[in-house]
Amino acid sequence: MNNKKVIRVIAIILAVVMLMSVGFVILDSLMASANSSNISGTRAQINRLRGELQGYQSRRREVQTHIDAIDFERRTELARKSILDDRIMFTGMEIDIIEATIEQYEILIVEKEAEVVRAQEREEAQFQLFRTRVRNMEENGVISYLEILFSSTNFADLLARMDFVSDIMRADEQIYFELVAAREATIEAKAELEETKLELEEERVLLFSRQEELADQVEEAEAMIYELLQHRETEQALHDALVADEARIMRQIREQEEELRRLEAAAAAAAAAARPVVRGTGELTWPVPGHTRVTSPFGSRMHPVFRVMRHHNGIDIGAPHGANVVAADRGTVIRSAYNSSFGNYIVISHGNMNTLYAHLSTRSVRAGDTVQRGQTIGRIGSTGTSTGPHLHFEVHVNGQRVNPMRFL
Repeated sequence: MNNKKVIRVIAIILAVVMLMSVGFVILDSLMASANSSNISGTRAQINRLRGELQGYQSRRREVQTHIDAIDFERRTELARKSILDDRIMFTGMEIDIIEATIEQYEILIVEKEAEVVRAQEREEAQFQLFRTRVRNMEENGVISYLEILFSSTNFADLLARMDFVSDIMRADEQIYFELVAAREATIEAKAELEETKLELEEERVLLFSRQEELADQVEEAEAMIYELLQHRETEQALHDALVADEARIMRQIREQEEELRRLEAAAAAAAAAARPVVRGTGELTWPVPGHTRVTSPFGSRMHPVFRVMRHHNGIDIGAPHGANVVAADRGTVIRSAYNSSFGNYIVISHGNMNTLYAHLSTRSVRAGDTVQRGQTIGRIGSTGTSTGPHLHFEVHVNGQRVNPMRFL
């Protein structure tokens, strides 16, 4: 009787254990399925954000092209306005010169008018003298000529006296005609001066008209420059807003990538827990043989691409493209993949810690592979978010990133 009871108790216990085992398996399966769904959702979110980021970047480049075109057009308008200002200045100088010349011509015209008056007075005086001489001859008649002729002492004297009378008449007539010619020349010179003055005044009017046209063009250029400046300010504000949106999207992408790495690490840890993991020694060898220059240490730094302060979760080791990257310790590869941040990267579980190798040009191991300390797992590259060939190396202890230099 007692034996039967013992057997029944043992059977019940075994049944309960089996049911619990089945429950744990189902629970693990549900958790794995949920984790896989979270990973897929996070990746989809990252892809959506990357597409949105590309849209913002394309729009920002387009706006920058507009800004560059506006700046070029504004420089062109400023140069045109400068030329117009110079032309207005030189036109003003021409006007000043023409006005000064017109003043000089006005003085010359006044002088010529005075010369004409004086020439007319001389001409009138000479004409009156000629008229008086002729009148006297007419009044005295032949007697005066006879007196002149008969008062001569001899024939030669007679001829001389006759020539003298003719010379007087011809001289009076010649002087009169010369005075008339001088007056006419003076009048003609005055007319030429007045004509030149009119031409200068017409040219001055044209220059004033040209100066007004240039002033209108300057006003148009100033209005265009102001409009371009307003347009540029609008475009610059849009550009700044797009830059801010890009920064916001990049922050979200980084957050989602961090979440994805966390989920992938959890999934990898769960997968590693389901299979035997080769435990490491706890002491790490240098992951890039022959190249020991650390170009960026663990801790806060300025991001080389996004130009923002952020925490650097590992160390960067400078090395030429294609240099060997080795496993820092023996262990099991739990991740060998690619993403936009790390590019080609590998995660190795050493049991008590994980190591991460990023920006590789090639990967020579797959998830589930067992690697030995110093074994080549890939080669130096510059994939993902990188400014040049190097290895980004991280050490995780109990899920926390620590300074790799503590173990190297």
